[in-house]
Amino acid sequence: MDAAYKRVNGNYGPEAKKEPDAETETETGDQGTRKRRGSMYLEEETDNKSEVISCIFSLKEEVGALAKGLRLFEDKGINLTHIESRPSRMNKEQYEFFISVDSSCSQALDEVIDSLRTQISGSVQQLSRNKEKDTVPWFPNDIQDLDRFANQILSYGSELDSDHPGFTDPVYRARRKEFADIAYNYRHGQVIPRVEYTEAEKATWGKVFKELKTLYPTHACREHNRVFPLLEKYCGYRQDNVPQLEDVSRFLQSCTGFRLRPVAGLLSSRDFLAGLAFRVFHSTQYIRHGSKPTYTPEPDICHELLGHVPLFADPSFAQFSQEIGLASLGAPDEYIEKLATVYWFTVEFGLCKQGSEIKAYGAGLLSSFGELQYCLTDKPQVHSFDPDKTSLQKYPITEYQPVYFVAESFEDAKEKVRKFAGTIPRPFTVRYNPYTQSIEVLDNTQQLSNLADSISSEMGKLCEALKKLE
Repeated sequence: MDAAYKRVNGNYGPEAKKEPDAETETETGDQGTRKRRGSMYLEEETDNKSEVISCIFSLKEEVGALAKGLRLFEDKGINLTHIESRPSRMNKEQYEFFISVDSSCSQALDEVIDSLRTQISGSVQQLSRNKEKDTVPWFPNDIQDLDRFANQILSYGSELDSDHPGFTDPVYRARRKEFADIAYNYRHGQVIPRVEYTEAEKATWGKVFKELKTLYPTHACREHNRVFPLLEKYCGYRQDNVPQLEDVSRFLQSCTGFRLRPVAGLLSSRDFLAGLAFRVFHSTQYIRHGSKPTYTPEPDICHELLGHVPLFADPSFAQFSQEIGLASLGAPDEYIEKLATVYWFTVEFGLCKQGSEIKAYGAGLLSSFGELQYCLTDKPQVHSFDPDKTSLQKYPITEYQPVYFVAESFEDAKEKVRKFAGTIPRPFTVRYNPYTQSIEVLDNTQQLSNLADSISSEMGKLCEALKKLE
């Protein structure tokens, strides 16, 4: 579920307060409470008195290599508050070491980093989730890392705001807690628990389903209309049935490798976009309150399954969505805001050209009976999609959009986002490895060599196939 759904929830930026999730380890030591969070070998620690700076460095596996590296820290009087190691995934001849030091050692650490690079040819990457200068914000390296922040929701979940249609309904509130518990207890690799929807919930879904389906043939893009019958055939999309996330997720995986993950409420823009980098879409399971079936103050399963899912089954759109996610990894906060805005005007409220007509592909449009009709009238302004301009466009959060952006095609939009990502100031490039379901940080010659070998192999297959077509 996307934090870009801000039209009813407000503008939750990267600075929004985050609550620790259920998996957060808390330790008490001489320096106070330390909250541990990160990937398999990344840890970030904070307390009320100081900030911690973390970095990773790689060394060739040989006798005395680590001792030489640690001596550099010792010579500068830097005490390591934490150290972990593991074999490098990029170079079998190297080991990766993750270390944490107090922020008071910042200047001395800069000198040590330079020495690691020059004296012992170490590869260094500084990582942090605080605002320290010249550091890279933490991001997940493996798909399992999504477990670390999936429960750090910004709003909703089992709690409702006072203006929510279900705020005074104790039955609905109890039901929302059931859905929240499913999301809180879910971990990557598990089967998404099946939900027995009530007759009232099915009736609400049925009303939304029936109204929107009448508009899709004339208002939705061809990719959506091509996939929708398949969802009806294989995933139980019917007026009298609410599809199960597990069934839909398996269908998406067979089409494009995308998968669904249950979430209890809004994630921060940074965390939500990071999921897209792994082709993971955080989806709600709960449904809007039955008193207002055509209105919801937050994304619900109608929005997710009717608006988002059909397009994630299209290869071009899936790649486009992943490009936005990859661009977000390690990006500064101001660029996360820009990427979230690009996401808002594309994946949520995007229009595209198809022949001589303009059609809707944004999930916010495809799940809204009223705005799906409005967006194709002459009332709103319509501009060509350009990430540089789109990322700066302001938008309302409580009414129909006055401005929409039209993509020439998903392929064209993908290339534009890729070029836009090249302007993001970060000291590396990333790529997703679908075999290991992990992010490869391309910041040294060995990794570039591995990538070149992979490309060469794929080019060989392409040439072979072309010859057979002659």
